[in-house]
Amino acid sequence: MPIRTNRGRAAVYRRLWGWPLRSPRHLVASIVGVTVLVTTISVVIPNAIKPQPTGSTAGTTSTVVTGGNGTQVGVLPTVTSTALPTKAQSPTAAPSSAPVNPNAQLVADMWVDAFSAFQPGKTTKEQWLAGLKPHTSNEKFPALESVDPANVPAVIDEPVKAIKSFTASAEFEARLEDGKLIVTVAKLPEGWVVTDWTKVG
Repeated sequence: MPIRTNRGRAAVYRRLWGWPLRSPRHLVASIVGVTVLVTTISVVIPNAIKPQPTGSTAGTTSTVVTGGNGTQVGVLPTVTSTALPTKAQSPTAAPSSAPVNPNAQLVADMWVDAFSAFQPGKTTKEQWLAGLKPHTSNEKFPALESVDPANVPAVIDEPVKAIKSFTASAEFEARLEDGKLIVTVAKLPEGWVVTDWTKVG
């Protein structure tokens, strides 16, 4: 049985290290082999120790949409804001003129007659108010309760004439001893009634 010595091992090592130098072909083959080995190590080792990503990359927003047979990954759509209109809306058109409604004319005539029908010593305030109530709106009637009918000026015996007329309202004018009485009549759910009056002059 042969005895292995350190000198024998050194001879083997010398043969291995000396093999590339025996000929130019051996040298080229050795360089190519070392180059391939170094390249393989430099590619395989970093990929083996690189941690796997567990979430989405910072700065990128994505959404997962599940379809019938799979999953589709897409970028969320960009939301675009719509500018609010800066132009002011046109004002509501004024009511158009219309012929005087006969019912409005009738209410104005009866209200003016009742308004000037108070006779001191013969008519009470309750009677005066009772004659005005059927022709006055519910909102405006309480204002009549604070009026002293004895101070109401007499109405000159002239027809009550319309000065403005619209589809659902009209203004009428009655002559007084010391001025004019402007009466506004409007069409409300309860019918044509007086909604305002003003003494002019």
